[in-house]
Amino acid sequence: MTSKSKWLSAPYLLWSAVFIIIPLCMVFYYGLTDKTGAFTLDNIIAITTAGHAKSLRLALLLSLASTIVCFLLAYPLAMILANMKVKRHNFIILIFILPMWMNFLLRTLAWQTLLEKNGVINHVLSFFHLPALKIINTPAAIILGMVYNFLPFMILPLYNALAKIDTNVINAAHDLGANHFYTLTRIILPLSIPGIISGITMVFIPALTTFVISSLLGGGKLLLIGDVIEQEFTRMSNWHLGSGLSMVLMIFILINMILSSIFDKEGEGSML
Repeated sequence: MTSKSKWLSAPYLLWSAVFIIIPLCMVFYYGLTDKTGAFTLDNIIAITTAGHAKSLRLALLLSLASTIVCFLLAYPLAMILANMKVKRHNFIILIFILPMWMNFLLRTLAWQTLLEKNGVINHVLSFFHLPALKIINTPAAIILGMVYNFLPFMILPLYNALAKIDTNVINAAHDLGANHFYTLTRIILPLSIPGIISGITMVFIPALTTFVISSLLGGGKLLLIGDVIEQEFTRMSNWHLGSGLSMVLMIFILINMILSSIFDKEGEGSML
């Protein structure tokens, strides 16, 4: 890099230091100390207590379920988009990205209005003399909120990976007698693994750490590990315990980063 290029990167380095490095250092400091400032591992070990372990298991279960649902919905759609003409699929991709321009909290509040006991959906069902939908404040409502909010993050990496597959490879497989199922499982799926890993990472991590969705659609009845951490910081003012529990979640983030680096070395599954 030239001296001029290094100076151009200075704003990014400053941004990274202020909003990434310094906050991470604070998390590690509070997570590894007690209220007196003495070194301790109690804040990390606290994840093994009954309440915290239950919240972590529930968060893992719901985030895994939402990731699977997102994948099952996104993969066929990404294949359809990848096989469409350029002008059409750009417009359709815009439709999926468009909800992301709206505030995350507002999107979740909209689902709360739709799913609540006297919400829009139940009013429509009542009009047609159908039984009311009792989904609000349940795990199903949380999964629905996660899928709605994070589905675009699964679609875009999958589409990017599938669009890069040479159609000549697929045509050659058909010419050699491979049926559609064999082509999908032996050619398309393996070649789209970078996009799959990238999509899983982009959905699983935010779903695991979220607390807004579970708070609004779960009604506070289902505490995920993200809710516990948020309460430790805001209600209990226990930054040490909250930071310690956050460090545990970083382990899952690191695992996903390692998997992404192994299966997507060239960034083929990125969203761009």
